[in-house]
Amino acid sequence: MHITLTGNLGSGKSTICKILENEYGREIYSTGKVQRAIAQEMGISVLEMNQLMCSDHKYDHLIDDTTAKISRENPDKPIVFDSRLAWNFVEKSFKVFLSVNLSVAAKRVYADNRGNVETYTSVEEAKRQLSLRADTENIRYKELYGLNYFDFNNYNLVLDSTYCAPEVLAKLLIAQEEAYEKELAKEKTPEVKLLLSPKRLGETMGEIDFEREKLYPEGIVTVRKTEEDFEVVSGQEIVAAAVEAKMPFVMARM
Repeated sequence: MHITLTGNLGSGKSTICKILENEYGREIYSTGKVQRAIAQEMGISVLEMNQLMCSDHKYDHLIDDTTAKISRENPDKPIVFDSRLAWNFVEKSFKVFLSVNLSVAAKRVYADNRGNVETYTSVEEAKRQLSLRADTENIRYKELYGLNYFDFNNYNLVLDSTYCAPEVLAKLLIAQEEAYEKELAKEKTPEVKLLLSPKRLGETMGEIDFEREKLYPEGIVTVRKTEEDFEVVSGQEIVAAAVEAKMPFVMARM
């Protein structure tokens, strides 16, 4: 299947795509690069580009139409679409959302060299800009397509990238894709799988064992969204088991 990869700004999508390309032979189609190139050509920032796209939808439709066309014309190619909305336009795909803590994302993008169209004077400014960009994009998607971009039910896998190396995330993503396809082959409808770090749930962890065969314990933790992260509603004992076993994730549901 094609993979459609999206997520929070600063969640590491581009880095994971490079690994999927170099280590797993996947062909990458990135619409983020297209958007940045358009912004650079126009001499404006990415945020300004997003605001412009709120009033001029030709850029959205150009990106979306191209994505759908590529997926239709290449059904047997192992393509990964690094795109905000490819999950909505690619007919058959394994839909992945990368989640990240906003403060960690701000530190990442502040330290990253993203060119003149995406610069920040401080981590706090990066945090403010990322939050504003996310709000702007979500408003635009609701107006254009009636979509709630941050509704996890849109996706097959929601993967927390805050405290995990991209190489581990890429390996886990491929394993989850294969498991998903096996479920489909059995004519089953797999549920959304949400994998969160115990640290996102307020736990303090020392060394984490990323080499172990199983990366999360049995059972599902119920969580709710806070201003920047998540908190446990039920299943604290499962989180505690993950911490004790040095597991990087727990399975969760909203």
